[in-house]
Amino acid sequence: MTAGASAAVGLAPDRSAGPTTPGALDAAVEAAAAAFDQGRRVDPATRAGWLEAIAAGLEQDAGGLVETAAWETHLGTARLEGELKRTVFQLRLFAAEIRQGEHFDATIDHEDPAWGMGPRPDLRRYNVPLGVVGVFGASNFPFAFSVMGGDSASALAAGCSVVHKAHDAHRELAARTARVVADALDAAGAPSGLFSLVTGRQAGEGLVDHPLVKAIGFTGSTAGGRALLDRIAARPEPIPFFGELGGINAVFVAPNAWAARRAEILTGYAGSFTLGMGQFCTKPGLLFVPAGDAAGIRAQLVEALAGFAPSRLLSDRLHAGYADAVATLRDSAGVDVLVAGDFAEEPAPTVLHTTAEEVRKDPHLLRQEMFGPASLVVEYRDQAELPGLADLLEGQLTTTLQAQEDDDVSELVARLADISGRVLWNGWPTGVTVSYAQHHGGPYPATTSNTTSVGTAAIRRFLRPVAYQSFPASRLPEPLQDSNPWRVPQRVDGVWQHPAGRTCVGGAGKEGQQ
Repeated sequence: MTAGASAAVGLAPDRSAGPTTPGALDAAVEAAAAAFDQGRRVDPATRAGWLEAIAAGLEQDAGGLVETAAWETHLGTARLEGELKRTVFQLRLFAAEIRQGEHFDATIDHEDPAWGMGPRPDLRRYNVPLGVVGVFGASNFPFAFSVMGGDSASALAAGCSVVHKAHDAHRELAARTARVVADALDAAGAPSGLFSLVTGRQAGEGLVDHPLVKAIGFTGSTAGGRALLDRIAARPEPIPFFGELGGINAVFVAPNAWAARRAEILTGYAGSFTLGMGQFCTKPGLLFVPAGDAAGIRAQLVEALAGFAPSRLLSDRLHAGYADAVATLRDSAGVDVLVAGDFAEEPAPTVLHTTAEEVRKDPHLLRQEMFGPASLVVEYRDQAELPGLADLLEGQLTTTLQAQEDDDVSELVARLADISGRVLWNGWPTGVTVSYAQHHGGPYPATTSNTTSVGTAAIRRFLRPVAYQSFPASRLPEPLQDSNPWRVPQRVDGVWQHPAGRTCVGGAGKEGQQ
């Protein structure tokens, strides 16, 4: 094991080691900066091999990783196995993506004395990695959005180095995962310090403040994300902050769909807002339905939830926050209880109820996130109200429309696209596949940028463009050379050219939904 890999593991091997000290944090960031300088110009195939080595290492230790995660998070083995499978798939998909080289966006404008606005010099532009990226892991996805989750994987794929701040909810798993990652990178010949792990609040603050850190990735609460955003803005050199802060994920049911499929819709809704004990960032927290039959809605939901088997939430702290959020909304004016749950150690689902009139009086009713198995049903009287109700919402990761082909929802769809990162038709938002066209983001407070944290496009968050003007051929980076030694797609004088024989598609398969 190299010195960098040893440092990565040694920072937080277990709880008894305590939080990372300021000196150890500084050493980790400096090692990451040195690793970035050493590895920033490796060819795509080499970098892809590093990602594949991590994937293989995670697979090899899958049993131990899942066992540790099950003990530490209260999540079931089947769920954790699926999440680890997604994580491995994502690494291999990103490896296939960067082998293609499209993320470089290599663009070449040859010198042209006859250019329409006057003589044009030789200009060449491509994307380069940002540098050291600090990543904050999430509590609710101990694999997919944690140590080697989407932020870490996409940053490494872009060519950055990563210092990961472990989430306190699963520090043992974080340490074990970090050992696997460090060992895999070491065996694959990656630069020492390319990936490391730190723990503790002080280390997290120091990571955000460190002058060698060039971007931060975060998945967590709105309050936590906002605190990091403000701290980053106060740096002498503000840096990009790619924060996913959550959302309510409203679902709108049009009248014709309600008349045709009410039982089906309510059953799907019940399954979606309780999936994973309601601890998914895409959980539907609002359901807008036509007014007139609250008793029938209650009966259908009670039936749909009859077989639900509750389990513990991820942590005591999260449980307390969930109970407080539900109680706050339940006790608000104009809100009543449709399905009574509880705040037991393994809480039963809660469904609250209000009307469009009440939320127009107090739009904050639509903005209370209940991170757990609870949701709010809002009854409206006329379909014409729906665009205006959508206007009361804050930025959303997802919005969903349950509608029939003959429902006139064009205006509503346009409003939902304005406030959402992903708009679904006759589906449910829980289930974010890792793919090429995926977008997992949305206007603030859903996220702090207009980028995605899921899918191959996530790689581009950690890149920035650089143009070279009138450089000699021998001094140009490989993606910008006319000889194209890395055989990446190039846009030459306005025309895209793909290397002969290369099919510019991924090859990781069709799995990876979570």
